[in-house]
Amino acid sequence: MPQIGVAPRSTPGGAVRDTARARALAAFQGLALGDALGMPTQSMSRERIAADHGRIRGLVAAGPHQQIAAGMPAGSITDDTEQAILLARLLIDGGGTVSPAVFAAELLAWERAMEARGSLDLLGPSTRAALQRLQDGMPPEEAGRFGATNGAAMRITPVGIAEPVEPLRAFVDAVAAVSALTHNTAIGIASAAAVGAAVSAGIDGADTPEALDVAVAAAREGARRGHWVAGGDIAARLEWSIPYLLDRAPREQDDALAEVIGTSVAAQESVVAALALVAATIAGSEPAHPDPDAAWDTLCRAASLGGDTDTIAAMAGAVLGATGAADWPRSAVETVRRVNGIELERLVDGLLQLRRRHG
Repeated sequence: MPQIGVAPRSTPGGAVRDTARARALAAFQGLALGDALGMPTQSMSRERIAADHGRIRGLVAAGPHQQIAAGMPAGSITDDTEQAILLARLLIDGGGTVSPAVFAAELLAWERAMEARGSLDLLGPSTRAALQRLQDGMPPEEAGRFGATNGAAMRITPVGIAEPVEPLRAFVDAVAAVSALTHNTAIGIASAAAVGAAVSAGIDGADTPEALDVAVAAAREGARRGHWVAGGDIAARLEWSIPYLLDRAPREQDDALAEVIGTSVAAQESVVAALALVAATIAGSEPAHPDPDAAWDTLCRAASLGGDTDTIAAMAGAVLGATGAADWPRSAVETVRRVNGIELERLVDGLLQLRRRHG
């Protein structure tokens, strides 16, 4: 596989996660933590975030200018984690497969529940449009033919836990099967394949640089599926963006992420930004002097970038957790669990049962 130039380093704090379960749980926890860190800043500008919160350094409540998650307390998750939990449950209940009709019904039921709570955190643009087409009678394989945003990638972590990454073609088939309903485009499937493959490779024991190489290969394979839509190729943008970001001085990297790589809901921006941030987390650190706070700092950094902060931080958290590069603060994990009433351990165990069966 191609090498994208990230030097390996030891795991922060020496907290090597040496079992599949530990890494899988850290991946799902990283997803939820990144989502919760980005909740108060989602869809806001860097300038507005700085004015309301300063630099994000931990879990905070929604501020006065947060419209999507208005009034939500510190530690609240958003659609990223909630849809990932929904997909995990459907995978477990379906023995590794998800019916498009069932998935569509569950997504619509989730949105109705959000509306009943008065939340504006609803289905994303690609998912909403695809489900409307499905309701209008369009076949499932056609409903997602324009979906090129990051909705499939944000919720793909359960597939990364449930499916071995090798053989790669079979793994990408599994990604496409749960993505095509809403994101049946080369960009949508490639972006989900990249995130999911990095998670899956990590659970199999890959370190972060190895997992990023697998992500590029999976994105290239994923781009062979789905409908064509205009937009940058995910694999090509990953191969360009990671060296580009690492060549910048640390004080210049946030500008590069926000202004050049991009942080919008477009998959070729936010998914690429998330994986470039993962690369930056583990680059340039001396193995003898690892930084135990590096992964957490990366999620806080993502939450401060502006744009689709919760999704970028969630995807980065999932990959960092899966590759053993994170030792998440216990207090933050407990806060997210308590505020949202979520228990990830049982879901992770069910997904790993599927993985063992497929393996």
